[in-house]
Amino acid sequence: MGLRVGVAPGGGPAPTRVVSVDGPHRARLFIGSLVLGVLLAAGPAWGADYGGPLIDAHSHVPNATAIDAYVAAMKRHNVVKVVLLGVGGLQKDDTAWLTAASKKYPDRVVAGLPLPDPTSESAASQLEVQLDRGRPQVIAEVHVRQVGRRTIDRDPTGAAFGKILDVAAKFGVPIVIHYELTDAAETALDRALAAHRKTTVVLAHGGEGPPGRLHRLLTRNPNLLVDLSGMHFQRTPALASETGPFDPGWKALIEKMPDRFMIGVDIWAARLFEPAMLDRLFLWTRRILGELQPDVAERVAHRNAAKLYRLE
Repeated sequence: MGLRVGVAPGGGPAPTRVVSVDGPHRARLFIGSLVLGVLLAAGPAWGADYGGPLIDAHSHVPNATAIDAYVAAMKRHNVVKVVLLGVGGLQKDDTAWLTAASKKYPDRVVAGLPLPDPTSESAASQLEVQLDRGRPQVIAEVHVRQVGRRTIDRDPTGAAFGKILDVAAKFGVPIVIHYELTDAAETALDRALAAHRKTTVVLAHGGEGPPGRLHRLLTRNPNLLVDLSGMHFQRTPALASETGPFDPGWKALIEKMPDRFMIGVDIWAARLFEPAMLDRLFLWTRRILGELQPDVAERVAHRNAAKLYRLE
């Protein structure tokens, strides 16, 4: 956190010193003070780090014990809740690990309901049974489209997934999808969202962006929200490098639609649970949130997630 010009440490006025200057110097000082006044009126490019509570709206665990290191970091960084999600069927023990974590830390951990295969004909009926037994705050993470080491390309307008969206709407439970956007993928997701307006869908990782595409989707679909998980300095796309400023396109979009975004860390690999790495990730998170308007930062940091996932 840097000091503003003319402000002493702690926020009080800086001490002043009166000096005598001649006419030319006085003119130059006047012009300099005028320029400085314009700069100060515009406000600093970077604000202080966000200091309020955080809700990590999207993370995972790689085993049964990693949650201990994560909760210790939560206490260090005022992270009041973490929403733990399954990994799209990749980890067969997800349900057991998430349940155990929420039982061990009931005041900290919110366990999502994994849904491994959204193309299964029986997925919707099984989901309905599970939701009828208990009411989780979120169904997630559902991998619909992913490109890379693990390639998945499922149609969000398919009949099986449509039934899942209907069940989620029936029980009023949001569903988080991993869905990497392209022009064709954007069109397909548009159709799915339009056909299931009563279902709240959360697009994980910003859908890989770019902000312009996301703006179109959000404008057309009031039942769509976005989590910004996994967009930290170790990933691409990133909201910012570890020390650099907030990407201007993402910053402008978030500030234009402050009720539609939630912050998330998206840790999964065991190496990310090292205390030093967790500290870096949370310090980065607070730094970039501090670049947003204060009311926007509060919504993105915790208020939107608390409202959506009924955490208040």
